Amino acid sequence: MPIILVACQKGGSGKTTTTVNVAAELARLGHDVLIADCDKTTKSSTTWAQDRTQDDTLPRVHAIQKTGNVREALKDLATRYDYVIVDAPGHDSQEMRTAMTVADLMVIPTRPSQFDLDTLPDMTKLVEIAQDMNPKLKAFVLLAQVPTDSNGSEQDEAKDYLRDYPQLPLIDAALKSRKAYRDSIPAGRGVIEWSNPKAKAEVQVLVKEIQGCL
Repeated sequence: MPIILVACQKGGSGKTTTTVNVAAELARLGHDVLIADCDKTTKSSTTWAQDRTQDDTLPRVHAIQKTGNVREALKDLATRYDYVIVDAPGHDSQEMRTAMTVADLMVIPTRPSQFDLDTLPDMTKLVEIAQDMNPKLKAFVLLAQVPTDSNGSEQDEAKDYLRDYPQLPLIDAALKSRKAYRDSIPAGRGVIEWSNPKAKAEVQVLVKEIQGCL
């Protein structure tokens, strides 16, 4: 079954928010989902999954912590779940690099700022190296924490920037900087289970694009 790696080389990009919201939507759709939390510093997605178990009305999302060389562990977990979503550390790491060798899809959340976009050339090189070992690996950039008052110019500027890196296409989905993403986390919920229809729609578009890539 598919392994989806959510990773980037810069902290604060919305990596864990992306992970848990994708997991919640896939679970809502009836899939058996596991988050492999590889960030030993924060363990945020593990905490979210534990909080989620307190509400029996929510579809279960499993979580497990894995660090170091995670390649063999992920291959094994993929035989047991419909989807394995890897929440990698927010920097270049052994966990990210070894996950890239077995992942089917890599989602790279990136804020639409120049500092964040400047990390993508190095990420492009890492993806190319990983694809030599894992030809099935696909990768795309997801704009996250996009200001809600943006008129679209930041997304357009990001598209212009990424034209120089066709190995990392920018998908149509984008996650805006909405309070709903922050408020739903302590309850172990995704925004799909919250009260903000715009945030729900963003996640649904993202998950459809993910499924279309697999």
